[in-house]
Amino acid sequence: MTQRLDAARPYALSLFRAVIGLLFACHGAASLFGVLGGAGGTGGTVAAGTWPGWYAAVIQLVGGTLVMAGVGTRSAALICSGSMAYAYFEAHQPAGLWPLENGGESAVIFCWAFLILVFTGPGPLSLTRFLRKAPAQRLVAG
Repeated sequence: MTQRLDAARPYALSLFRAVIGLLFACHGAASLFGVLGGAGGTGGTVAAGTWPGWYAAVIQLVGGTLVMAGVGTRSAALICSGSMAYAYFEAHQPAGLWPLENGGESAVIFCWAFLILVFTGPGPLSLTRFLRKAPAQRLVAG
C-alpha cells in the first residue's frame, strides 16, 4: 500500500497545485469582476487601483491561474504566499491571536499551501512540463 501511495505522490501534488490555484484565482475573479458572489460576498467589485484590495485581487487571479496551470509555479506561489501572509498580519491578526478568532483561516491555509508549492514545484502534470515534452515527442513521431 505504501508503495502505491508513494508512486501516486507526484500526481497528488499536481492535483493539489491545480485545486489550490483554481480556488485562489476564483477569489481574484470574484473581487475584480463581481462573479461568484463578488468581493466579500457582496456581489460588487473592488475599485481599480485601490490598495491593497485591488492589487491582492490581481495577484489572486494571475498568480492562482499560473499556479493552477503549472506555469512559473515556484515564483507565482512565492508571491501568492507572501500576499496571504501580508493579508493575515494586516487584516486578520489585529482582531485576535488565532486564525479561528480573527477569520484568517483561509489566508493562513493559502499562505502555507503556496509556500509548500515553492519548495515542491508543479509536479508532473503541469503545462510547463507538457510544453517541454511536446517538441521531443513530435520529433520521435515524425
